[in-house]
Amino acid sequence: MTLPAAPKPILIYVDADACPVKDEVYRVAGRYGLEVHVVANSPIAVPREPWIHRVVVPGGLDVADDWIAERAIAGDVVITSDIPLADRSVKAGATVLAPNGRLFDQAAIGMALATRNLMDGLRSAGEMTRGPKPFQPKDRSAFLSALDLAITRLKRAGYGA
Repeated sequence: MTLPAAPKPILIYVDADACPVKDEVYRVAGRYGLEVHVVANSPIAVPREPWIHRVVVPGGLDVADDWIAERAIAGDVVITSDIPLADRSVKAGATVLAPNGRLFDQAAIGMALATRNLMDGLRSAGEMTRGPKPFQPKDRSAFLSALDLAITRLKRAGYGA
């Protein structure tokens, strides 16, 4: 008799260099018993928990993004505001959330990438553009709801323990 394979655990990858919701990720992951990989170019403080892994990658353009993109697969959650990383992660099948709770999925990532590329082109041409909106308390609340919903959906889909 062959036993069924254990479900793939849900892993959370945090693009941590400028992430304002790391504490919220830890709280939700702790509640669900999930592993978190906090990826940054320099050492950052993380709680001393066996399920939280600090990953310090070498400095360089997109090194942290590459580390996450090489590992994130279906059943994982990626937290990032970096649109190209979100695009790569969505294509790999991961659930991708921005720190403001915005879900990047197949339907939304194309427009987000096109907008990002347009704004990048305008800035390169010397145009003054506005940066992202300031992070608000309502964004933190929206993120918590979105992360909880994403994990619940992954569990219903058969991921996790």
